[in-house]
Amino acid sequence: MSDRIPTREEQEGDGEVRYRMLYESEDKVYIRHIRGVYTRIRKYTGLPLLLAFFFIPWLNIDGHQAVHFDLPARQFHIFWTTFGPQDGFLLAWLLIIAAFALFAITTWLGRVWCGFTCPQTVWTLMFIWAERVCEGDRSKRMKLDAAPWGVEKVLRKGGTHAIWLIISLATALAFVGYFYGIRDLVVDLATFNAHPQGAFWVAFFTFATYMNAGFLREQVCKYMCPYARFQSVMYDKDTLAVYYDARRGEARGPRKKGVDYKAQGMGDCIDCYWCVQVCPVDIDIRDGMQYECINCGLCVDACNSVMDKMQYPRGLIRFTSEDELETGKTQFARPRLFGYGLVLLLMLGLFSHQVVTRSPVQVEVQRDRGARMYRVTQGMVQNVYTVKINNMDQRPHQFSIGIEGKPEYDYSLRMQRGAELMPGEIYSIPIRVSVPKAQLKDYKHDIFIVIQAKDAPELEDRHKTVFIGPK
Repeated sequence: MSDRIPTREEQEGDGEVRYRMLYESEDKVYIRHIRGVYTRIRKYTGLPLLLAFFFIPWLNIDGHQAVHFDLPARQFHIFWTTFGPQDGFLLAWLLIIAAFALFAITTWLGRVWCGFTCPQTVWTLMFIWAERVCEGDRSKRMKLDAAPWGVEKVLRKGGTHAIWLIISLATALAFVGYFYGIRDLVVDLATFNAHPQGAFWVAFFTFATYMNAGFLREQVCKYMCPYARFQSVMYDKDTLAVYYDARRGEARGPRKKGVDYKAQGMGDCIDCYWCVQVCPVDIDIRDGMQYECINCGLCVDACNSVMDKMQYPRGLIRFTSEDELETGKTQFARPRLFGYGLVLLLMLGLFSHQVVTRSPVQVEVQRDRGARMYRVTQGMVQNVYTVKINNMDQRPHQFSIGIEGKPEYDYSLRMQRGAELMPGEIYSIPIRVSVPKAQLKDYKHDIFIVIQAKDAPELEDRHKTVFIGPK
């Protein structure tokens, strides 16, 4: 069986059958630099994300790195809050909310996440900027690649790849720094004292960023990203996306400025191919909606600049809906979008309430399995428990332990020493709870073991358990 598939020319044919290899690499995409509204929006959305990614690890809050995922200690410091493994349900909840928000935004604005804020897009744009700085715009880069190797080509290509490697290394350091500790990571690497795993992951992510943003680029969006494959399920006729107005643009063709092209039966499209030359995924939007389109709006800026030069109305390519192209109207307030928004707000409200009301102190209580169910000593019935206190706050605390139960019982508590815990420390302490035998009227009843920080009374948690006495 042949591993080649026929091209479109075989079907349209001029009598000549052409083939391309099934695994043949695609031609390099040379993106033209363009200015416009959506180009500025991409800069204003991407720049804050980059600043946050690179500089948040360097911030310190209460003696901790602002965001630090300390895997060996199983502690996740996020600004003023520390989470532990027992908070895994919050992470799952957050991921569900993020996925649902992506679905809601896609229904409303199409694939704008991919075009404006996706890391793949943002990092690719940085690498393209490096190419433009060192090698020039689209036509100059094409000529440079076609030229034989010489001093100028080596210097320009070397400058491009040097900037790529600097960006890749900074990206790897920042990313690994969220887990390793950015200050320790930089010092350990500089003094060759870094843990082998830390050094490996820095090298790995440097290489991955260099290859991904430098060479794979649009192939990630086309073939590797699953979002491109199922986005069409979330689109409807009123979803805003980038469309080419074929009614206005066809028939396309070149012409001189000022010519009465409508008398010649031509549309507004002058067939300049700028919309193709600026596209980061190398598609022609004039062929209709395609799954590769990331809704970046660069073709809109390119087409509008050409329309301005030709003194034609803008909007031949624009953010609009399929319904607007057919009927001239877009229905924004539709039940599907309203339902998405309502459910999303409800989930965000519940998640925020759970995080805000979450106590940084957690208590677990177990009856001592090595002891009898109860012990009677000097007229007192004793139960032994093991209390496990988890201090998830970012400050040390001295904790007190108290007992709450039936008001007619006189509870007494004995323990070996107080509980003073450092940030993130988990401490187990045995306690003995006693009740006068003469007061007991029930075989067993519920009690609450209350843990409270002495220096911060608002840090409190209580655990329900059972006190057992003689029948």
